[in-house]
Amino acid sequence: MNAHINNVQIIKQNGLPAFAVISYDDYLTLLPGNQEDDTVPSEVAEKAILENMPLIKAWRLYLGLTQKEVAQKTGISQAALSQMERTENKRRTATLAKLADAMKLSIEQLRD
Repeated sequence: MNAHINNVQIIKQNGLPAFAVISYDDYLTLLPGNQEDDTVPSEVAEKAILENMPLIKAWRLYLGLTQKEVAQKTGISQAALSQMERTENKRRTATLAKLADAMKLSIEQLRD
C-alpha cells in the first residue's frame, strides 16, 4: 500500500533536511482510506480462508498489532474488538471505517 510520490522538494534548515513538500494530489493519496490498492496479501487471505478467521483479526496479526493497540487507535474497548474478531456478525460501516483508519487500510480490505 505504498503510495508513489512523483515529486518531492526538500527544504533545509541549517544545512539539514527539515521539510518535505509534495503536491496536494500526492498528499491526498497518503490520507487513510485514500489508497488505491485494495488488495489483500496472500498471508491475510490464507488466515481468513484456511483458519476461518475474520479479516479484522487476520489483518491485525499480519500487521503485527495487538488488540490493545488497535482498540486504542479506534476508540473502542479491547473487549469489543475481541468480540468482533470472534464473530462473523455484520459490522457497522462506521466501525469498519475506524478500524481501517487505525490499521491504515481501506474499508473494503476489512469486509468479510
